[in-house]
Amino acid sequence: MYWKETVQKLAESSGISQNLSKRVISLTEILEELVTEKHGEELLKKLGRLPVESMEALDKGNEKVLARLQREMSDLSLTEIKSVLQMYTTFFHLVNSLEQHEISRVNRSREFEETPESPRKESIAEAVYRMKEAGYSYEEALDVFRQMDIQPTITAHPTEARRRSVLLKQQELASMISRLGDSDITPDEKIDLRREIHNQLNLLLLTDEVRAERLSVEDEVENGLFYFTHSIWDSIPVLYRDIRQAFDTYYNKRPEVPIVLKYRSWIGSDRDGNPNVTSSVTWDTVVQQRKTVLSMYLDELNELRRYLSVSDKQTAVSEALSKSLKEDEKNFPIDNRIKKRYKHELYRRKVAHIMEKVQFLLDALDGDKKEILEKSVKYTAQEFIADLQLIRDSLAENGLPGLNEQGKLQDLIIRAKTFGFHLSALDIRQHSRLHEETVQELLHKAKVVDNYSELSEEEKIELLVNELSNPRPLSPVQSKRSEVASKVMTVFEEIRDMLQLNPDIFGSYIISMTHGISDMLEVMLIAKEVGLWRSENGEVESQLDVVPLFETIEDLEKSADLMGQMYEHKLYANHLKSRNGFQEIMLGYSDSNKDGGYWMANWALNKAQYELGTVCREHNVDFRLFHGRGGTVGRGGGQSNQAIVAMPAVANNGRIRFTEQGEVISFRYMLSSITHRHLEQIVNAMARVTMAQYSESPGYLSGKEGERAIIEELAETSMKAYRDLIDDPDFWDWYSAITPIEHIGKLPIASRPVSRGSSDEMTFDTLRAIPWVFAWTQVRYNAPGWYGFSEGLDAVQKEHSNALEILKKWNKEWTFFKTVLNNSQREMARTHLATSALYNREGEPFHQKLTDQFNQTEKWVTSITGYEHILDHNKVIQNSISFRNPFTYPLNFIQAELLKRWKKAESNKQKEELTEVLFLNINGIAAAMQSTG
Repeated sequence: MYWKETVQKLAESSGISQNLSKRVISLTEILEELVTEKHGEELLKKLGRLPVESMEALDKGNEKVLARLQREMSDLSLTEIKSVLQMYTTFFHLVNSLEQHEISRVNRSREFEETPESPRKESIAEAVYRMKEAGYSYEEALDVFRQMDIQPTITAHPTEARRRSVLLKQQELASMISRLGDSDITPDEKIDLRREIHNQLNLLLLTDEVRAERLSVEDEVENGLFYFTHSIWDSIPVLYRDIRQAFDTYYNKRPEVPIVLKYRSWIGSDRDGNPNVTSSVTWDTVVQQRKTVLSMYLDELNELRRYLSVSDKQTAVSEALSKSLKEDEKNFPIDNRIKKRYKHELYRRKVAHIMEKVQFLLDALDGDKKEILEKSVKYTAQEFIADLQLIRDSLAENGLPGLNEQGKLQDLIIRAKTFGFHLSALDIRQHSRLHEETVQELLHKAKVVDNYSELSEEEKIELLVNELSNPRPLSPVQSKRSEVASKVMTVFEEIRDMLQLNPDIFGSYIISMTHGISDMLEVMLIAKEVGLWRSENGEVESQLDVVPLFETIEDLEKSADLMGQMYEHKLYANHLKSRNGFQEIMLGYSDSNKDGGYWMANWALNKAQYELGTVCREHNVDFRLFHGRGGTVGRGGGQSNQAIVAMPAVANNGRIRFTEQGEVISFRYMLSSITHRHLEQIVNAMARVTMAQYSESPGYLSGKEGERAIIEELAETSMKAYRDLIDDPDFWDWYSAITPIEHIGKLPIASRPVSRGSSDEMTFDTLRAIPWVFAWTQVRYNAPGWYGFSEGLDAVQKEHSNALEILKKWNKEWTFFKTVLNNSQREMARTHLATSALYNREGEPFHQKLTDQFNQTEKWVTSITGYEHILDHNKVIQNSISFRNPFTYPLNFIQAELLKRWKKAESNKQKEELTEVLFLNINGIAAAMQSTG
């Protein structure tokens, strides 16, 4: 059986959409041509045969076929293995891109079907429709949007295995393959397009899948800027047009829409565990972002200049605009030829002056830091927005009010308000331990105390409060510092420069592993040393938001109590007063899941959100929760809008932040149409929960102590089962032996190390959450997304005879429970234990334990949902997994074989050759699973 026949047969039997099926078959036809050219018919037959035989072996349990396939893999040369891996990996990457195009097509077709009475699900129109139906007046509905403060935060965590050059080629190919099926393409155009696809595929196959060396931070910054300057830049104005149109539809008014969404970034500024992010790197990131956004504005202004061909012989201009032109002529004169050309076209002349100002700032960025800082005050983002609004207001006053609402000018104003002159605000994150070491050194040098780190928490707090209230510095200027103190202190000096350049460029200072009040006060004391914080006569002036990050189960459980103590502390209350009574709090999803297992982490996070929302409201603190969500379900991933809707009402106040990382970024931000859909879903969810905060309904379990006892016991017992697994003395050796974790640690996919220790001495405690989940995914266990649930449910059933009825009720009524259960189902559906068995010796106790747990969990989940199979509620994903599985099995057969060869390899040369192929193999399975970490 040839490859195309296998694809055709499996596409039909899996139930994927006909449109996608046609595109995938077209792709396979062209891949077949390339395989025949490069490798001959033998490989072509193998690519078609392996999925079919793998299904026979793994899905039907045919032991003879299983043994034959394993023998075949052991006989393959590395060259033959590379050929198979390359073709399957290319196939999966392009199928992923075709799926994105299919999602985009489906979304667009649904736009044609919506009506005012039946708006598209999860759209902005639906959100405004809900307000209208709920009796909200125009002003009340608009006020919901005024409260919104949505801040997606782009990170550079190592979860995207693909190179950008490969990723771009794949998207271009997917776009061309999608066009093959268009009805308006002529026969000659189709022939030409197929040839071009063939050529592009050849180019792709001759491009290295895996980078030659690890990404630098500068590379990561460049990659992040790509998304900002393409899909994000394109989607932002469309989002606001949607909002205006929705208000027009339901309230017959098109409002001046407040800015509801701004981006943040950690790329080039997140220091926690990344020694490659230095102060100079962060400053270079600031400059690069500024240079990028100013260049984008110049392009937009050039277009605007062509667009605004209005003559003062046809209509007047406002007095304010005429006056501003005179000021511009004094401060930023333009070339006389331009002035003459635009003698009667004053709007064009105004745009030319704005371009001159922006160019001035761009030119300054080629100078040193001092020059950049000095020239930055000559023209600010606020003045840029004011200039654009001056043009808009003049047009509105003089016969063109429509330009007040839409068009190139309005789009540019929206972008200017969203991106400013900084593009995205950079956060600084650092580990609490390094702050403590720095404060220890400062206090020792100042002869205050020699043993700060040994003091109790109460003694630390008392000492820190005294020093924060004391105006004198602890160390002289230019005093010698240790390596740690130098790293920490120079960051704060860099923040000072960032704020001088542009207050909007710096976001928050985040303290990872926040355990106590002293962790917060230490940061304030270091900020005081460089002039970013001061206290005088009880009045505090602070230039930064100090953000705790609660990551472990224990810290999450204590978080609300700790924040309550902070709010009641006079010094911290004064600090908050200087920050307009605002507090941001970050919650860590990845480490809490790695620490306590899936169900305990999700319950601890839900409780923390409820309790933090409550304590903030009790103390009249304006707050924003920052959700440090990963890409996979095992790290808090899943659909962002569903997670927002599942939050406790008391934690919703219109403000939210959440991280976007790795392959999640490339999925959500590669195509503008998908970016737009993602953002409208977020705005829809935020509108719904912002409305819900005013409902009288308390937390779902309020007053239901019996039910609360069930979820508490479920979480506790699940965590115990999870900890029993990972704390078993033999677990780490087994996990290290059967997963490719050692090789994942060496993959050159990001600047940040995967371990907090040496990559050669990884342990469970030092391993980061991303590679922890990545390795489980590779071998098809996906245990971090479901393990422990069945033991928790078994325990609950023994204690509560009506447990199953309550769980069924939760699945219908409680959004949090349903969302967590559905996400877990997705991980279970992608689990394939027959594949996992390939990596294990026969009779391996850990494999048997995981198999027993999975089977019991499956029975419980189907009993709760009432469905026959896992994921029956989401046929699209279920069908996609069904289609992908047979083509993934050969990749796992190969990986199990390569890992055996690696263990037996005797020379470094053999290991180097195997490493190269293992990297390609890991990349292929990541593509097949659409997931790394």
